[in-house]
Amino acid sequence: MNAPTPTNVTESIASPVLRQSILGSRRFSNYWWATIVSLGAGGFLLAGLSSYLRVNLLPLTDSSQLVFLPQGLALSFYGVAGVLLATYLWLVTIWDVGGGYNEFNRQSGEVTIFRWGYPGKDRRIELNCKISDVQSVRVEIKDGLNPKRAIYLRIKGKRDIPLTRVGVPMSLTELENQGAELAKFLQVPLEGL
Repeated sequence: MNAPTPTNVTESIASPVLRQSILGSRRFSNYWWATIVSLGAGGFLLAGLSSYLRVNLLPLTDSSQLVFLPQGLALSFYGVAGVLLATYLWLVTIWDVGGGYNEFNRQSGEVTIFRWGYPGKDRRIELNCKISDVQSVRVEIKDGLNPKRAIYLRIKGKRDIPLTRVGVPMSLTELENQGAELAKFLQVPLEGL
């Protein structure tokens, strides 16, 4: 008895679900800036407190000799402002604002766009639609001082839905490949190239 030979291996392995992860606020740059702002704000705040208490609280310099009005007060103000900014940066990073996924399921015929937002009643942002309602995949490219490179899903009777992350623009090759892959998967035209 002869073993059957597979006729088309790629067709049998092809998944009916395409899932794209979207990187939100949990990027290296956000961790970096939150750390730098925290260290700087802590230094300013300790310098301001040192000048007020007349006790050196910083290991590298003696800021207890500063006159509290106006230098110490200004340093304290910058320190408090920096601590507030650092707190915001850390919270946004911990909450992963903007992170989520795009899921295209040919079995169920559903498109699911999911993102995390700020805490509250609208923390979970989820958009659902039918694959049959998708008209096209649109690629937008703007160069200049404020470059923009994004992929949108054009839905019948609704606004275009952005699919790419916010922040650093994607390379043109990556943008074209993702747009073409998605258009091929959904079997809709690709616009904007």
